[in-house]
Amino acid sequence: MPDGIEIVEVSPRDGLQNESLQVSTENKVSLIRHALAAGVRRIEVASFVNPAKVPQMADAEAVIAALPDTGAVYIGLVLNRRGAVRALETKVQQLGAVCVTTDSFAMRNQGQTSAQSLDIACDVVGAALAAGRSAQITIGAAFGCPFEGEVPHDRVIAMARRAAASGAVEVALADTIGVAVPAHVRALVTQVRGAIAPLPVRVHLHNTRNTGLANAWAAVEAGAATIDAAIGGLGGCPFAPGAAGNVPTEDVVYMLERSGIATGLDLDALIAGTTWFSGIMGRALPGMVSRAGRFPQAAISVLEGVEQ
Repeated sequence: MPDGIEIVEVSPRDGLQNESLQVSTENKVSLIRHALAAGVRRIEVASFVNPAKVPQMADAEAVIAALPDTGAVYIGLVLNRRGAVRALETKVQQLGAVCVTTDSFAMRNQGQTSAQSLDIACDVVGAALAAGRSAQITIGAAFGCPFEGEVPHDRVIAMARRAAASGAVEVALADTIGVAVPAHVRALVTQVRGAIAPLPVRVHLHNTRNTGLANAWAAVEAGAATIDAAIGGLGGCPFAPGAAGNVPTEDVVYMLERSGIATGLDLDALIAGTTWFSGIMGRALPGMVSRAGRFPQAAISVLEGVEQ
C-alpha cells in the first residue's frame, strides 16, 4: 500500500452540476475556500459548458476570477475546443477533458460518438499544452454505461493508451453511474496502470449503489495515485439516469488516514466545510463521517494503535 494518496476535490463542479438549487457565486467561492483551508491542493472549480444545459456552471468565469492565488491547482472541465478557449482565458492551471466509452452515452453527454469524444479530448490536451497549461483526460462510463450496459475492458484500455499518448498528465477512470464493485475496480485499474505506465491513474467514483468507499480502497490497492471526492458526497451527472453523489471527501480521508495512508488533509476542516454547506443546501448531505464525527478524537490511526 502507498504511504500517501492525492485527493482532488470536485464538489464545486461535479458536486453542484446536478443540483436544482442555484448556488450563488459567493457560496461557490466559499466552498472552494473551505477545501483550501482543509489542505486540498487540486480542485475542480468549474466547467466550461453550455449554460443552457448546465445552468449551475453559468458563472464559471466569475467564480474563478474570485479565487485566491494560493499555489493550489485549479481545474476547469471542458468538453470541446470552445470550452477550452473559454477556460484558457481564465487563470485555471489545468484543463480536464472527458471522453466516453460508448456512443449512446457520448451522444447524450457531449453530442459526439465515443471515438469523436476521444479525438476532442486529445485536441483539448494539445490546446492546453500550447498555452503553457497542463491537462488530464477522464474516461467516462469506464465501469459501465447507463444505456449499453457492460463496457469491455479492452475498449477502456485502448482509450487509456490513446489518452496517455496525448500528453495528458494523468488518465482517470470514472464510474459515472456508480455500478462498479471492488473486484472490477481492482482489475481495471491494474490493467490500465500496466498499459499507460509510468503515467498515473486517477479514479472518479460515485456512491450510487453504496460501493464507493470499497471501490476507493480497491483502487488504492491496485495502485491508483489519486481519488476524486466531493465534500459531503455531493454530486451526480445530469445526462446519466440514476447517477448519485460522489464519494464524500471526509469519508475517504477518514478511511485512508485511519489505515495509515496520508492524504495531507485536515479531517476536522472537511467536516466543518460539510456542515456549513449542508446549511447552504438546506439539507443533510450524504457523507457519513460529518454526521458521526471523527474517531478517536486524538486521530490515532489503527496501525499506530496496533503498535501500541
